[in-house]
Amino acid sequence: MKDAPALLELMVRNRELFEQVVPVRHELFYTLGKQEDIIRNSEKARMEGSRYAFGIFLRETEELIGEISLFEIMRGALQRAFLGYCLDERHNGKGLMTEAVSQVLDFAFREAGLHRIEAGAKPSNPGSLRVLEKAGFQKEGLARQNVKINGKWEDHVMYAILASDPRG
Repeated sequence: MKDAPALLELMVRNRELFEQVVPVRHELFYTLGKQEDIIRNSEKARMEGSRYAFGIFLRETEELIGEISLFEIMRGALQRAFLGYCLDERHNGKGLMTEAVSQVLDFAFREAGLHRIEAGAKPSNPGSLRVLEKAGFQKEGLARQNVKINGKWEDHVMYAILASDPRG
């Protein structure tokens, strides 16, 4: 809960950037109460094993600069999840998200027991595509009209990585 104000600040400061790649968020999303709700729900989901959310902090200052999560986790015969992430625009292009993805993959495969992680990015988001490729994800194809962003169905380049795949 102590990170809720920093999470809100991250979301507000990067709102314009994030709104280019995520579904429309209600205005309440940009309130401290909603960020506290998100953290509470994330803690509950972690206990249930249905979602794992992590903050990304700068080592030097412990400033919250992003978030990364494994979500829509399916167990049983699938043992798979989706990966999603966002990073403060001021820190793009420094390899920090690639490092965070690598750490989350270690968690996913070693601790959470997952077999397959999937992720997608808009073709117009080369930075995100590069992060996935550097982390060892393999391109699987184009998911047409995959996510509704700003009222428009957007294509996504889909990637996946298996527990047995080599990683970047």
